[in-house]
Amino acid sequence: MRYEGNIFRPPSEARSYILQCTVGCSHNRCTFCNMYKDKKYRVRELEEIMADIRMAKLYYHDVEKVFLADGDALAMETSDLLQILTALYQSFSSLKHVGIYASPDSILNKSVEELSEMKKHGLTMAYLGVETGDEELLKDIRKGVTYEEMVAAGKRVREAGILLSVTILLGLAGRTPKAVEHALNTAKICNEINPDYIAALTLMLTPKTELYRRMQKGEFELPGPFEILEELRIIIEHLDVQGSEFRSNHASNYLPIKGRLPDDKGKILELIDQMIKRNDRNYLRPDYMRGL
Repeated sequence: MRYEGNIFRPPSEARSYILQCTVGCSHNRCTFCNMYKDKKYRVRELEEIMADIRMAKLYYHDVEKVFLADGDALAMETSDLLQILTALYQSFSSLKHVGIYASPDSILNKSVEELSEMKKHGLTMAYLGVETGDEELLKDIRKGVTYEEMVAAGKRVREAGILLSVTILLGLAGRTPKAVEHALNTAKICNEINPDYIAALTLMLTPKTELYRRMQKGEFELPGPFEILEELRIIIEHLDVQGSEFRSNHASNYLPIKGRLPDDKGKILELIDQMIKRNDRNYLRPDYMRGL
């Protein structure tokens, strides 16, 4: 398979054939992210993508899952995405799932009708980086959209019938009182969107990012593991979603959690409370095992 640069995918796409449709991220300005800093965003030629699908057919013979990379493949022209989806389902008889990273901007640039057509052609899930529901923090991290725009993007995906998985980022407000507002507003935005999946990641600072440089200057401080758990607890406590699956199985997290809300809310809170009460790092994922 042909890939340019480092390739990233959600944990749930671990067994997917990854098809690189775009190189890099169309936004690529978030202060916390270095995933695509070494790439200049571009859309790959459709002929190249089709050739990759043919090569994948020869190599894999058949697949059940495909993930469309890089950071924002949904930014492609709708007509091209429809051709790609058609080619994938024609090539792989067992294909059941096609997932895609989607920025809020790229979603809002598509109509509900366009997204619905992608659903008809087999796009099953979109992954949206919400990160936070705090308006001030969204601006500070240069997410590029307002609270209302983020909600509109999430709802548009849901309206089109595509499964929606949103990511939220623990620790994004740093070791400040703002962390409580971040947690409360993140629960609030998830409640408004009511996504199918909510995935929590924990902030890890890496070189080439604005937040890393701020940390080096003493302008930003990462919360400790139990402060992160306190933040997580506030979010879970104030989530009022229906039928959403919550996950914190990403490698960046200190405590792996999986449950369906609201049914498992009590059990999740009980587990977090136990970990906070024990105050023992031995019960949490060690730093050397955490990663992006």
